[in-house]
Formats: sequence, structure tokens, C-alpha cells
Amino acid sequence: MSQLPQRQALPDRAELERRLGAVLDAARKGGATAADAGVSVSRALTVNVRNAEVESVEFQRDRDLSLTVHVGQRSGSASTSDFSDAGLASTVDAALAIARASGEDPYSGLADAELMATEFPDLDLFHPWDITPEQAIEIASECEAAARAVDARITRSEGAGVDTRESVQIYGNTHGFIGERRGTSHQMSCSVIAEADGMMQRDYWYSAGRVPDKLDSAESIGRRAGERTVSRLGAKSLSTREAPVLFVPELARGLFGHFTSGISGSALYRKTSFLLDKLGEQVFSPIVNLSQRPFIKAGPSSAAFDQEGVATRERVLIENGVIQGWLLSSYSARRLGLQTTGNAGGTYNLLANPGEQDFKALLRDMGEGFVVTELMGQGVNLVTGDYSRGAAGFWVENGEIAFPVREVTIAGNLLDMFAGIAAIGSDVDTRGGIQTGSVLIDRMTIAGG
Repeated sequence: MSQLPQRQALPDRAELERRLGAVLDAARKGGATAADAGVSVSRALTVNVRNAEVESVEFQRDRDLSLTVHVGQRSGSASTSDFSDAGLASTVDAALAIARASGEDPYSGLADAELMATEFPDLDLFHPWDITPEQAIEIASECEAAARAVDARITRSEGAGVDTRESVQIYGNTHGFIGERRGTSHQMSCSVIAEADGMMQRDYWYSAGRVPDKLDSAESIGRRAGERTVSRLGAKSLSTREAPVLFVPELARGLFGHFTSGISGSALYRKTSFLLDKLGEQVFSPIVNLSQRPFIKAGPSSAAFDQEGVATRERVLIENGVIQGWLLSSYSARRLGLQTTGNAGGTYNLLANPGEQDFKALLRDMGEGFVVTELMGQGVNLVTGDYSRGAAGFWVENGEIAFPVREVTIAGNLLDMFAGIAAIGSDVDTRGGIQTGSVLIDRMTIAGG
């Protein structure tokens, strides 16, 4: 197997800027009053092993150019992976044709020129992993072997994998803005199955980040996956009850994800949000503080500008439980009679301020209740805030884990759940764009079998 081509294989900025500039110039000459475009090139190596056998080795190379043109108040978009002169010309023609055939929309257009980013700090996002497929296979195999060595009851593997990616993206518009994002992402993961008394349980673990040297070791990831899987053997259901519920960090981020969906501009102007008209109101428990931090070095979602070229900024979204602002693109802001917040594309590193209690202290504080370690299904209604999802995890008694739990449903309303947050742990998970510790909610309905 050949080595994955490294940094030299990604095109340099000048080459991509030339293609982007040519497209914008052609759009103007074709009659566009404004236009923006993005060009991206990426490559990846993904390796998976299963039961000590190589399951797959994949090289991925992708490129794309997307263009949106505005002809007055009419808009059209087209994209292509053909970077030849003819391919780019065809894309411009298609976007212009779509725009001229579209209806007028008074809210369309580029973000205001004065809001474009002008400072581009080094966010330390690009750290290629100099790894061959053979080396990736060896790492994945070590990870899987470590998981299977945890306990003889681990009978099979669902696979261990290594994934490494590099990308470069250039965004530009007819305001004259040009910005580059060049980044890497790497991941190692493992999932195994254990059997006992005729029942099977599965669990996993993973490590992810921009810097390969900062990933957890393959051995530790595998061992954690194995330990988590074995700990679920002998799982029981529960009778229906109300009790405190503790979401582990990797699931707790989903709670704050529902919040960001509810304050997004598209949900607000469509009036499909359970948080409609809640600006300035107490929605969360007073202990909750959420802030956007887009300039974290090597952060999962760090960026100097959003998808429209608007400068990102540090923002407080929740202060002592009170909503301080919305998440708006230029389009949604115009629909609402407001100004973009520089959040086209979502949030850029959303952090929940952690408390001082670690996971074990949270268990002691909870006393009796349910720890959620897995969620199933999509039972969240963002219009009403109603929340109902399948769950698995552990029942806690006297401040300690008593036994594993399977096949239950947890239910409530997001507004009640947010207001009922009793603690946020110090065990912060930094692997995603929303970073939080475990979240303890004072009471939810748990429906068992």
C-alpha cells in the first residue's frame, strides 16, 4: 500500500483563489449584481479492522466549487467538481439561469460589506498526520486487541478505525472579501460486543482532535471501549418513575445543541422554535452560562469568519440562565429586521461553564437516579420543546452506580429540563464544537418496560 500523500498534495491558496476569482468575475460579466463562491479541496485516509482482519482501506479525494449569484433580488446557486475553464463557465451559466428564473426575494443578498472579517489570527488548525495505511492498520488492530483483552465475555468486534483528514477552503465574494480555512481532523475509535447469559451488549469509545499527537493512545481507547461494554452486561429495565437524570458529557452537548437550534434565525422567522420570543428571559437554571469562543487555538469549531465572510466574535449566549442573543445569518437577520450575528453556519466553539464537581461527585449529589450513556431515536420536537428518547445507562443508588439499565424512555419538555439543570460537571468533553461537562437535571419521567 502506498503512503497517503501529505501536505504538498493540497493545492496552495493562490491556485484556488485564481479559480474563485475567475468565477466571480464571470458572474459579474454575465449580469450578476452580487455573487459569492466557495471552493474546497480535501483528502482523507480511513482504515477499519474487524475481528483482527482488515475490513477496508479508503482514500478519499474531493473537490467542490459552489457559486451563488444575485441578479437584483433574484438568486441562483450551482456547484461543480469540474475545475476546468469549461466546467467553471458552465457553473456560472447555470447559476445565472436559475437566478433569472427565480422569484424575487427582498431578503436575499450578501452580508453587508462593513461586516466582513479583516483580521485573520493563526488558529493553529492544520496538523497533518504523516501516517501510512500500514501504520493506520497497526494502530486500529492494537486498539481492537486492547478492547478484546479486557474480558473473555467480549466475543466479537464491531470494528476499530483510524480516520485522518485534511482540507482547504477558500470563500470569496464581490465585496472583495477573500478568506481561507485550512484544517485537519483525526479520529481513532473502537466498538465491541460482549455476551453473558444469552444477552449481548455493545459499547464504544473514541478520541478525536486536530492534532494527532494529542489523541489518546490506541491501547487506552480500546481498553475504555472494552470496559464500557462489559459494564453494561446484566442490564435491567426500570418501572416507570420520575427521578433525577445525569447526562454524560458526550450526550449532554446534545441538550445545548437543541438550544442552539431553537435560537437559530431560520427557526425564529419560520416561528418553529420553542424559544420564540424568549430573548432576555430566564430559560435555563441560573447556574448555566454559555459562551461562543471562536478563537480557541486548535479548537474543533474555531474560525475567524462565518460562511458569509462576516467576522466571528466572542459572545455570551446565556448569562445566569438568561438568553442574551440569537444566532443569525444575514438572510435570517433581514427576515427578522435585525443584523447578522456572524453565525452563518452555526456556532463557533460553544462552551458551557463547568462546575467544580467531577463525575463521582455528581453521582453523590444525585443520590438516586439515572445516568444516561446512550440515546436512541429522534424524539425531540423543536416547535413545542417536547423531548422523548430511548435511553440506556446506569441506575444510581446511595450516590453510586448500582446496575446497568436498558430499554427505557426518558421524557420531558426542554424548557423544564433547561430550568431544572442542577449541576454541570467539571468533566468537560472537548472533542466537539459544543463543550460541556456532565449535566444533572433534577427530574424527568423514566418509562420502563
